[in-house]
Amino acid sequence: MGEVMPAVFFGHGNPMNAIQSNAYTEGWRRLGQSIPRPKAILAISAHWYGPETAVSGSLFPETLHDFYGFPRELFEVTWPAPGSPELAERVQQLLKPIDVRFDAYRGLDHGTWAVLCHVFPNADIPVVQLSIDERQPPEFHYETGRFLQSLRDEGVLIVGSGNVVHNLQVYVWGNKAVQPFDWANRFESAIRTLILEGKDRELAGYKSLGEDAWLSVPSPDHFLPLLYVLGLRLDNEQVSFPVEGIEGGALSMLSVRIG
Repeated sequence: MGEVMPAVFFGHGNPMNAIQSNAYTEGWRRLGQSIPRPKAILAISAHWYGPETAVSGSLFPETLHDFYGFPRELFEVTWPAPGSPELAERVQQLLKPIDVRFDAYRGLDHGTWAVLCHVFPNADIPVVQLSIDERQPPEFHYETGRFLQSLRDEGVLIVGSGNVVHNLQVYVWGNKAVQPFDWANRFESAIRTLILEGKDRELAGYKSLGEDAWLSVPSPDHFLPLLYVLGLRLDNEQVSFPVEGIEGGALSMLSVRIG
């Protein structure tokens, strides 16, 4: 058995991070330099969220510009990482009896490429995406991560991409100096504490944290990728937070590294 690959949850934030250099993107770059080179990457992004479980199997996945209202230069970015039908089929195998649809045409959404373009700028590592089934409860997503643990022994880097706190209804656009809302600070702090205490299953019940949870996670799509990554944690495995910060008052950029 070779070295066990780490697993990482990224707070991806604003798509403009793809073409900017800031504390978050520098943290992503350093993280990429600190881990063994993976044979392939499996990404679970908040931006592939729908009524099924599916896996991307394109050999040459398109760079999806799945957003609007941003400068033209962002729409011109491509990150031409190859795909891996072999890894997609391996994911299908590991997740049986879950019915996982093989999607031969799906590209890479910005939750994946806007982060990985800093982590692995050469775009020379195969990338596969796994969708998030919106019909399933949080516990399902945590357990799905557990089914994928063996991929870490096979040289696969598994990444989740979302945001622990993600409330764009109250996000303060264009003001980098705005302080985090109290509820955002409290919720992120509670999540960090549960992670450090190893209470991963309790994190699947995040809604029990009350009003702070409802404000911080008005829709589960950006929180659920964290549960996949926590499901990959082995007993007594080290956890760290290589990137931190809350921008716009209501968007957590926290990254969580397992291993």
